[in-house]
Amino acid sequence: MARDSGYAPCTLDAMRLSLAAIPRHRATLWIFPVGLLLAGCAHFEDRPIAPAAATDAFEARSLADPNLEAFLGANHALGAPQAGTWDLNSLALVAFYYHPDLAVARAQWATARAAEVTAGERPNPNFSATPGYDSGIPGAPSPWILPFSLDVPIETAGKRGYRSVQASELSEAARWNLVAAIWQVRSHVRTALLNLYAADQMRALLTSQEAAQAQAVRLLEGQLSAGGISGYEVTQGRIALDTTRLAYQDALRQSVEALSQLASALGLPRQALDGVRFSYAQLDSTPGELSGTEARRQALLNRADVRAALAEYAASQSALQLEIARQYPDIHLGPGYSWNGGSAGDSQWQLGLGLTLPVLNQNQGAIGEAKAKREEAAARFQAVEAGAIAEVAGALAGYQAALQQSAVTEALSKNLRQDLDSVRAMQGAGEADPLAVANAEVQYYASAGTQLNALVRVRQALGALEDATESPMILPESTLNSAQQVPPPLL
Repeated sequence: MARDSGYAPCTLDAMRLSLAAIPRHRATLWIFPVGLLLAGCAHFEDRPIAPAAATDAFEARSLADPNLEAFLGANHALGAPQAGTWDLNSLALVAFYYHPDLAVARAQWATARAAEVTAGERPNPNFSATPGYDSGIPGAPSPWILPFSLDVPIETAGKRGYRSVQASELSEAARWNLVAAIWQVRSHVRTALLNLYAADQMRALLTSQEAAQAQAVRLLEGQLSAGGISGYEVTQGRIALDTTRLAYQDALRQSVEALSQLASALGLPRQALDGVRFSYAQLDSTPGELSGTEARRQALLNRADVRAALAEYAASQSALQLEIARQYPDIHLGPGYSWNGGSAGDSQWQLGLGLTLPVLNQNQGAIGEAKAKREEAAARFQAVEAGAIAEVAGALAGYQAALQQSAVTEALSKNLRQDLDSVRAMQGAGEADPLAVANAEVQYYASAGTQLNALVRVRQALGALEDATESPMILPESTLNSAQQVPPPLL
């Protein structure tokens, strides 16, 4: 079919003709660098997640993992595991290694650091080729016209520097968010370990109390058989015994739940803690006597949320500087080359210059938005700072009140212990019967339970104070650094 015009579609054959018409050395000048750049491109690697395999990997986690042992050894935390017990510090390190929340926070920090690279990149030049066909030149060596052009953007007013600083500050905020997650994970481990301690200690006390009450009921039943007392007194004794047995069952439930809670806080399956022995000594450790002023200072200097809010404010400053710099247009250099007509054809060179004319707006909207965001970041920082100060004050007050209450219950328990010893001595002298001893034992173990609850509240208040201050005396910087860098366990 004959063509009725000079139009030639850009088919593969036509492109072959056009490239063949270009002198070999000229074609190589632009084909080679393009091929080299394409060879250096990144390639996609498929990494699917199989839920079943991930579940199996989680169920296989244990305290005997060689990589975990290496991590513990690097942080000098092998003392407790070698002794057969795990304390708060070593369990916190286990959580730093396994807990999925930290894997998420580390990935978010890695994303922010990758954004730093993106922010510092210079814009790439654009290459364009627009082949044409001119059928109106009879006898020409070739009707093909091959123009090539570049667009080389040049950023002005220090935009790349402001963008890089902003990304760096956002990366720092993400790092502090990771530190906050580390503290939160440790807090959950501490709470679960304290709950386990409280449940186990209460079970031991209730066991002794139950034995004393059972002895009292047996003695009462003997007196009832002898006609010395009424059935009402025996019934009251049985009710007290049943109440203690119910309390023991509740403590047993709390112990099971606390062990599951601890496994979750560690990022381990429940069965990984079977047969594990724990040390509770570090639950009593304190960073020393902290006054209100020193506690506030520790919080404002070290709390991750305060430091993150400060980094976000610094990033908002850089964002405003960037928007102000964007008032000034970037420059676009546009060198070009056009060839027409075989080896004897014409060659033309061009040099273009382009920029955006700031006549309709001077980026005032974006600048105003950036200013508002800076004010928002400043207000958020002040709110976080005020919240930290209030939390420290509340934690200090709660800790001091818990100490006072514990002192009262300790004195009461001490007096009841002296009373028990006196009754036992009187029994030995024949001045008191076994029922009086059993009743004194019941009272003492009940007061010991009250004292235990007060001691647990002291430790809870101490944990709240640790969370409020985030003092490096509790988690040294070296431990925080290790927790930030540890690779997450493979699924």
